[in-house]
Amino acid sequence: MRILIVDDVPDNIRVLSTMLADDGHQISAATNGRAALKLAASCAPDLILLDVMMPEMDGYEACEALKADPLLKSIPVIFITALADVEDETRGLALGAVDYITKPFKEAIVRLRVKTQLELKRQHDILAQLSHIDGLTGIPNRRAFDERLDRDWRRALRSGEPIAAAMVDIDHFKEYNDAYGHLAGDDCLRRVAGSLADGLKRAGDFVGRYGGEEFICLLNGLDAHGLAVVAEKLRTGIEALQIPHNASPVSPWVTVSIGAAIGRLGPETAASELVEAADLQLFAAKRLGRNQVSLAR
Repeated sequence: MRILIVDDVPDNIRVLSTMLADDGHQISAATNGRAALKLAASCAPDLILLDVMMPEMDGYEACEALKADPLLKSIPVIFITALADVEDETRGLALGAVDYITKPFKEAIVRLRVKTQLELKRQHDILAQLSHIDGLTGIPNRRAFDERLDRDWRRALRSGEPIAAAMVDIDHFKEYNDAYGHLAGDDCLRRVAGSLADGLKRAGDFVGRYGGEEFICLLNGLDAHGLAVVAEKLRTGIEALQIPHNASPVSPWVTVSIGAAIGRLGPETAASELVEAADLQLFAAKRLGRNQVSLAR
C-alpha cells in the first residue's frame, strides 16, 4: 500500500521510509504541509504519517485541510511528533487523526500501528466498494456515480479538460419485461451492462447503472467528435448482442437510445447541469425514433 511521510527533518523521513519500504509499502515524502497536500491529491496514499512542527503549514493545519477536502478526507492520518502533552494529542485526534505516536518512536510500535490502520483502511475500502456496486448488474450504482461525478467535475474545473456524460436507456424495456418475464429482463440488464463496460476501454472512463433500465457513462478528455464515436460504438455494441425483442417496434433486437453532452466548465456551472444536458439529449433520441445517439453541440 502507499504511505505518505511528512516531516521537515530528512533523517526522520529516511528512517521511516526504510522501515516501511522493507514491509513492502510504496513510499512518498514531503517536508512541509503544502507539499503534502499536493502529493496527497496526486498519489492518493492509503495512509499519511504526519509531523506536527513544520514551517509554513504545520501538521495540525495540514490535517485540517485534508479533512476539509472531499477527495482527501478519507485518508487516515497518524501524527508522529515530539509533542507529548495530552492537550496536543487531544487536538490531533479531534482534527480527525486516527492515531498519535510520540518521538522518539520505536520501530516496532510504528510498524504495528501502521499495520493496524492499513488493515482497517483495507476493510473500509472493501465495504465501500460493496456499497457502490449494483447488485444485479455488477457495475457501479447510482451512489458510485454521484461520487465519481463530483470528483471528476472538480478535476475538470482544475485542469480545464473536457468532461462528458452519456445517458443510455434500453428501448421499450417495459414491453420486453411484459413479453419475456422479469427473469429475462434481469438477464437483459446484465448483458447490456456488460456490453457498456466492455465498450469503455480508456482508463478513467466510467459506466454505472443510473436506475431501472437507464445507465450513465462519464468520459473525460473527449471533444464532440470523439464523444459521438464512443456513444455510437456503445449503441452498436448492444445491438450486436442480438437479444431478441419481438415486442419492440424499433428492432427485432434489444436496442438503446443514448443522449450525450459535454460539460460547460466554469465557476457558475454545476456538475448536475451535465447530467441534465445528457438527459435532454436522451429525450431527443427517443423523440426521433429511438435506437440512436443524440449529441448536444
